[in-house]
Amino acid sequence: QVQLVESGGGLVQPGGSLRLSCAASGSIFSINVMGWYRQAPGKQRELVATIISGGTTHYADSVKGRVTISRDNAKNTVYLQMNSLKPEDTAVYYCNLLSLGKMFWGQGTQVTVSS
Repeated sequence: QVQLVESGGGLVQPGGSLRLSCAASGSIFSINVMGWYRQAPGKQRELVATIISGGTTHYADSVKGRVTISRDNAKNTVYLQMNSLKPEDTAVYYCNLLSLGKMFWGQGTQVTVSS
């Protein structure tokens, strides 16, 4: 069983920054993909960014240049540094782990961008 625990969400003004963290625990194969998705009210969950255990990253076009995903394999932790935040970034952000064909989700952390 794998557990994912997110932290770092909150309220921030437009143009501000936030750093999300997600710690994974349990039976985790060393080769995996970790990522962040988000879901705004009334919208479908969408990909924000992913990072493979070897370090290759992928970003949604909507966040490219503003968001950086990174990971610490020793700690099984993934980070999402978000800069120049916009009101449209407001959503619940979910951590995701894909390993050996199985997908796991965190509980989500709220990010609200508002003045």
